Amino acid sequence: MSSSTIEPRAASASSVETTDDALTVSLTDGRTIVVPLAWYPRLLHGTAEERRRWRAVDGGRGLHWTDLDEDVRVDDLLAGRASGESQASLRKWLDRRADGRS
Repeated sequence: MSSSTIEPRAASASSVETTDDALTVSLTDGRTIVVPLAWYPRLLHGTAEERRRWRAVDGGRGLHWTDLDEDVRVDDLLAGRASGESQASLRKWLDRRADGRS
């Protein structure tokens, strides 16, 4: 009896959209992931224009928003994991934004 293993391919993003409430990521395999924007407070506090300026990293396995200093992994979205940023770190980032220092 022989067995074969299928090597799973890493999921990668093909497009990203945000609303005031949700982050929607379309994957190259046809799936779409929608999560609450509140899972990623930096995205939540960003402007619509800042959220539009994202780029794929690591072959689409990650998403990066330079203006917001935010990174999201596609695997984390698939696993239902929200941002792990501490409240202290977020508060410091928000204070820098309020002072005009990103």
